[in-house]
Amino acid sequence: MNIERNIIKNLLEWKNSPRRKPLLLKGVRQCGKTWILRHFGKKYFDNTVEFNFDKDSTLSSFFNGSFDSKRIISQLSAYCGQKISPQETLIIFDEIQTCPNALNALKYFCEDAPEYAIASAGSLIGLTLAAKDKTGFPVGKVDIKELTPCSFDEYLRAVDPALHEYIKTIPLEPLPEAFCNKLSNYLHEYLTVGGMPAVITAFLETRDFNIVEQELDSILQAYEADFSKHIEARDIPKLFMLWKAIPAQFAKENRRFIYGEVREGARAKDLEDALRWLINASMVQKVNAVETPQAPLTAVMEQKFFKLYPSDVGILRKLAKISPAVIAESMDIFSDFKGKLAENLVLEQFYALGISPVCYWYNEKGKAEVDLLIQDANRIIPVEVKSGMSLNAKSLKVYREKYNPEIAIRASMKNLRFDDGLLNVPLYLLGELPRLLELAKKS
Repeated sequence: MNIERNIIKNLLEWKNSPRRKPLLLKGVRQCGKTWILRHFGKKYFDNTVEFNFDKDSTLSSFFNGSFDSKRIISQLSAYCGQKISPQETLIIFDEIQTCPNALNALKYFCEDAPEYAIASAGSLIGLTLAAKDKTGFPVGKVDIKELTPCSFDEYLRAVDPALHEYIKTIPLEPLPEAFCNKLSNYLHEYLTVGGMPAVITAFLETRDFNIVEQELDSILQAYEADFSKHIEARDIPKLFMLWKAIPAQFAKENRRFIYGEVREGARAKDLEDALRWLINASMVQKVNAVETPQAPLTAVMEQKFFKLYPSDVGILRKLAKISPAVIAESMDIFSDFKGKLAENLVLEQFYALGISPVCYWYNEKGKAEVDLLIQDANRIIPVEVKSGMSLNAKSLKVYREKYNPEIAIRASMKNLRFDDGLLNVPLYLLGELPRLLELAKKS
């Protein structure tokens, strides 16, 4: 089953841009990078040729010596037995991070052969982008885009296209209860399955949660295999320890990440390299604290205090050993695990929408904490995530009284509503947040 991804629009803009550069698509392993490039090539190009540097190590020989773009194209064409035509052929370089010379060659394709459409992907390309030594990296010569796991918006389009189309046009007023119930049921499924395309496809084809568990196990095994394959042996135990500790950190009342609770006596310098690896591999998102909210958020983020969220809510559920039945059979889908699945869900949808940076606010004196902060132009918007139907949000009240934001957001299972500057967005409508915010500003 094909899952239409929202990034297709961005890829089409890249294809048609007169200033197009070679594309570098990054994202966490198993989020569908290779599939989306193949799908894009099939739909929008006359033909597609694909070269996987991890699967075929002999490909690297074409990139030895000079970086003559026309020579490389000619040799690749002869090797795959297909004509590679400017503008008409999509060239896919998969797992490009395993061939540094091919990565370096993108610079010369940009300068000397921009008429060729080249799209590269790599499971751990984020590590290359974050490396201190960028010798050979085509800085400024590639268009970098990121693919996230499937959002709930994309899941809904796959399971119920008509309902998905309907919510694209809803006004800023409560939905009929029948639609709320239907959307809530789909959200139950999404929280259980998560956003990894292979897991979603397996579930929609079988409706079997045992298959879901097997697919998630397979992904976790692939992640952990990367630990052993791509980092120094002395750091492997620290990486495993930190990765496995994330659910326990979520379960604490004080949700800040504390190194000492990963390993007794551990300090930041002991584990920060392992944490940086997880972040650069897109396996976790780091949300920094802000005490005095102001634009730009990047200028006031604190590095000492932060929270960690896995890139996919299904992965978090699996890491936390929460059975599918707990979510599938529960009336309050967030009653367990202190509502952290809800926060992870919201953050994941924000990143899928391209909303970044995302922080959280705390008031040490007042013991108040707002789950998330986002920036809209020069406006800082507080976001309180409520697990279920409860609307008690003392921290958000403290924030609003102190800073008087024009708009505040409460993400919950309550129906859509905008009243006195407070926009209540049901968790299943987060994909519509940009449009709903615009409607709120005008009302």
